[in-house]
Amino acid sequence: MLPAALLYFHEVAGSGSITEAAEALHVSASAISRQITGLERSTGVELFRRHPRGMELTEAGTLLLAHTRRTEAESEELLSELRELASGKQRVLEIVASEGLAAYRVPAAIAAFCQEHEDVSVHFSVIPSTGATQRIIDGVADVAMVFALGPRRDVKVEFSCPAPAYAIVASAHPLAGRNRVGLAELCDYRLSLPSKGISQRELFDIAAQMEGLTPRIAMTTDHIKPAMEFVRSGAGVTLMSHFAHSEGVDDGLCFIPIDHPAFGERQAQILTMPGRRQSALLTAFIQKMSAVLAAG
Repeated sequence: MLPAALLYFHEVAGSGSITEAAEALHVSASAISRQITGLERSTGVELFRRHPRGMELTEAGTLLLAHTRRTEAESEELLSELRELASGKQRVLEIVASEGLAAYRVPAAIAAFCQEHEDVSVHFSVIPSTGATQRIIDGVADVAMVFALGPRRDVKVEFSCPAPAYAIVASAHPLAGRNRVGLAELCDYRLSLPSKGISQRELFDIAAQMEGLTPRIAMTTDHIKPAMEFVRSGAGVTLMSHFAHSEGVDDGLCFIPIDHPAFGERQAQILTMPGRRQSALLTAFIQKMSAVLAAG
């Protein structure tokens, strides 16, 4: 799907010879030479250094070659997508998310998306945010929903919104019904916290250190259900994003804002690989996921 000029340029860049490129493409050498000259004229830069031994790319030519390779790869992906669409084959999306988002919001978006796209199959993995982000960097996953404390240069942030941490208590807990709770008061109660390295725990540790507090950590777990049961039993308090709770469900838990600026730093983000061609299917899912997070 490359234009003729770029196709000829790509072949010459690969072989280093107009003659060899002409033989590979079954066209005349003069036709290739005219196309490359026209390409250099239209871009205003020299793409090759001509030597008796062959053609050598200039710096500008190297940049153009990288572009043609990306274009060629994207064209192949597009053709594959069009063929799959025409054949009626089931299309697959690789989706990853951290557990706080995987509890309700991501499954809700996936369910709604699958109802709208009957030919789609989703492979959904729940892993910590750092691992989910790495899968995007490695090109293993199509899209990731994670918690982050700031932007990253090695991924593309498709959507971002605040994801502050709340103190979660049972309805019979002394803190239930409060509009806000201070960090010092929170540390008077037994706590269930995520492991070190999780963004929510990082924020808590930073805030506690800033205030010179020694928290009473009774349980450490990276999973939502054990933390919820810890709270429901009346054993103490846990920290969680509002994204981990289903809207309109009264399950005997109270979400209380924490009165400390550190807990407003976290964001919920949708990530993809930068520079990678995005299929119409993936674009549609990102739009659906963004709407679910924005509504939450």
